[in-house]
Amino acid sequence: MADSSRPRSALHRAARSTTSGPLIALAVAVAVFALTTNTFFTLNNGSLLVEQVLVTGTLAMGQTLVILTSGIDLANAAVMVLGTLVIAKLAQNTVSPVLALAIGIVLCTALGAVSGTLVTRLRLPPFIVTLGVLSVLTAVSQLFANGQSFPVQSSLLTLLGRRSYLFGQIEVTYGMGVLLILVVALWFALTQTSWGRSVYAVGDDEEAARLTGINTRRTVLSVYVLAGFVYAIGAWQALGRIPNADPNAFQTGNLDSITAVVIGGTSLFGGRGGVLGTILGTLVVTVLANGLTQAGIDSLYQQVATGVLVITAVAIDRLVRGRTA
Repeated sequence: MADSSRPRSALHRAARSTTSGPLIALAVAVAVFALTTNTFFTLNNGSLLVEQVLVTGTLAMGQTLVILTSGIDLANAAVMVLGTLVIAKLAQNTVSPVLALAIGIVLCTALGAVSGTLVTRLRLPPFIVTLGVLSVLTAVSQLFANGQSFPVQSSLLTLLGRRSYLFGQIEVTYGMGVLLILVVALWFALTQTSWGRSVYAVGDDEEAARLTGINTRRTVLSVYVLAGFVYAIGAWQALGRIPNADPNAFQTGNLDSITAVVIGGTSLFGGRGGVLGTILGTLVVTVLANGLTQAGIDSLYQQVATGVLVITAVAIDRLVRGRTA
C-alpha cells in the first residue's frame, strides 16, 4: 500500500508544478515583441509593464487562494473598489489617513469573511455567493459615492505609487515591493505550512480531506478572509497607481484576475497551482496587451488572443487531471 501511494503522491506534486507553461509563454511573448517592435524591450516599458501588473496581480493573488479550494470569487474587484471609496472618502472627511486605511482594510477583510461564511455555513456554491456579493457591492459603491469620485492627496494613501530608481536607471515603485512580499509570503504559507497543505487537500477532494481530520469549513473560511485582506492591499495599490477612487473603476478586474490565475496554471477544479504561476500569468496577459498595442494591433485581437490562451490553459489542465487521476 505504501509503495502504491508513493508514485501517486509524486504525480500530485508534479501536477502542482505549473510554472513552466506560463514561464515559456512569457519568454516567447517577450522575445516576439522584442524582435518585432522597437519600443518594447526598453527600461521605461519594462517599468510600465510591472506597474500595470500591480493591481491585477494583487487581485489575482487572492483569487488564487479561493480557486485552489475549488471556489471562485467574482466579487474581488468590487470588494477592492468599495475599499478605495471608503478609504478616500473618510480621508476627505477629516479622518486621519492611517485610520481611513485601517478601516478600509478591516472592511475588505470582513467582506471576505461574509462570502466565506455563506459558502461554508450555508453550503452555497461559491459562484452564486460571490455573484450575489458582486451585485450588492456594485450597487453599494454607487450609492456610497453618489456618482462622485474622490481624489486622494495623502502621501500615505498614495505611498505605493511613489517612484524610486534602482541603479539610477530602473524606475520602481513601493507597490512593486509590496507585491513581491505578498507573493513570497503566500508562496511560503501555501507550500511550507500545514495550513497550505490543507488548502490543497480541500481543493483536491474536500470529502477525503475531511476524513483525514482536516477542518474543511475552517480552512475554506480562512481562505476567504485572507483573500479579503489581499483585496484590501489591492485597494491601496489602486490608490497609489491612480490617486482617485472611482465607483466605476476596475469593472473587469474580476475577470482579469481569473484570466491571470488560469493562464498561470492554477486549476479551476481546485487543488493544483500556486501564486508563482499566477504572477507569471499576470505578466503574460500584461505583456500580450502591451506588445500588441505597441505593434499597432487592434484591441479586439488582443481579446481574441487572451481568450484563446484561457481556453488552451483550461483544456491542458483538464488533460493533465485526466492523466493523473
